[in-house]
Amino acid sequence: MKMQLAEIAHAVGAINDFEQWGSVSVTSVAFDSRHLQPGGLFIPLTGEHDGHQFIQSAIDHGAVATLWARDLASAPADFPVIQVDDSLKALQTLAQYYLSKINPRVVAVTGSNGKTTTKDMIAAVLSTQFNVTKTHANFNNEIGVPMTVLSMEPNTEMLVVEMGMDRPGQLDFLSQLVSPDLALITMIGEAHIEFFGTRDKIADAKMEITHGLSDDGVFVFNGDEPLLRERATELTQRQVTFGQQGTDDLFATDVTGTPTTTSFTTNQWPEVTFTIPMIGTYNVNNALAALSVAMLYRIRPESAKQALATVSLTENRAEWVTSASGAAILSDVYNSNPTAAKEVLTAFSQTPVTGQRYVVLGDMLELGDQADAMHASLASAIDATKIDHVYLVGPHMLALQAALAQQQPQLAVSHYETTDLATLTVDLQNQLTADDQILLKGSHGIHLEQVLASLQDSSEN
Repeated sequence: MKMQLAEIAHAVGAINDFEQWGSVSVTSVAFDSRHLQPGGLFIPLTGEHDGHQFIQSAIDHGAVATLWARDLASAPADFPVIQVDDSLKALQTLAQYYLSKINPRVVAVTGSNGKTTTKDMIAAVLSTQFNVTKTHANFNNEIGVPMTVLSMEPNTEMLVVEMGMDRPGQLDFLSQLVSPDLALITMIGEAHIEFFGTRDKIADAKMEITHGLSDDGVFVFNGDEPLLRERATELTQRQVTFGQQGTDDLFATDVTGTPTTTSFTTNQWPEVTFTIPMIGTYNVNNALAALSVAMLYRIRPESAKQALATVSLTENRAEWVTSASGAAILSDVYNSNPTAAKEVLTAFSQTPVTGQRYVVLGDMLELGDQADAMHASLASAIDATKIDHVYLVGPHMLALQAALAQQQPQLAVSHYETTDLATLTVDLQNQLTADDQILLKGSHGIHLEQVLASLQDSSEN
């Protein structure tokens, strides 16, 4: 971005006198003073800490101006300040202004599973023809979405925005914020069921992504999910479905896999074999979602094929890496819920291996009163003839341990407290050989990424 301070003040409705500072040029924004670049606008937000306290750090890191809460009397002297009632609202308002100024086509993505991978795939296929900006990492909430918008270069033609949610109304706000031309839902699972109670209510909340959808926009969704098909009948916009059923507009055929890739063809382009650098039918669905977008924006199938084969994925999403011992690690430690865990367990169990297969599962968070039952349900996805040892982390995994003891008593199972990751790591290091494979899967709050880092040690992927 590049705007003069007077334009920014006007965009956020500030009434400051900018005779002295109005021509100051702003080239980026940041809410963390440590991440500011020279030419940046500092956005002091109030959360666990009050961002206003870090104004000097912001200046030291190159800030050329700052937003400032009007009710605070301690604004820095002799430094460009834009006084606003609420810094977060000002950030969101500025993002809307900048979005209308650049005016790209907007693709909004949500879903209980797969939204980050799907976002990465969509951005990859669109980048073969357009200048694309996509959500960085997991910047998918009321702060992250505006930051994504403001990260656009002026030549951006397509904006791919990931949207997350943990409460009703959140996706409604984000959708209204960016007014997508295409809204996409990957699937409905049990993520955040603690806050919603039922999958029906999760589906209602996910459908909020269509609330800001333009009248001539397109709703793309997983057609194998009855909850979405039912709710889609209430929309007037064009609809496109993807999935594994012949009733979908785009569905996969001839799915085959290797230890690190999955290939498939589709009904729309039967002559083209697509290959993605990851395992599992669930990732084929993510690719089908991206290909649905590709079709709508007339991306050539050969271009989409190349983009999917070389897609750069956000780390720790079903990513193969190598341990210091040479063992292959399937790292999926960013998040977890029952649907995602079962899918990756099934896919992992089917990968060829010359040694042993080990599974590390951390607690799945935000499942509410159904947590123990949902953890126990993972037993159906664990095959003792294919998995040699299961390592469980967290109190809710005790329910899975009990279920496995009853259903597959011959299976080796160990349990660890969340405070005992060091012991788990040592046990794994003593067990793993270069011929083995290990899956790490858990909610981010369990911090299995610490185990992953220790297992990798100084080795490179």
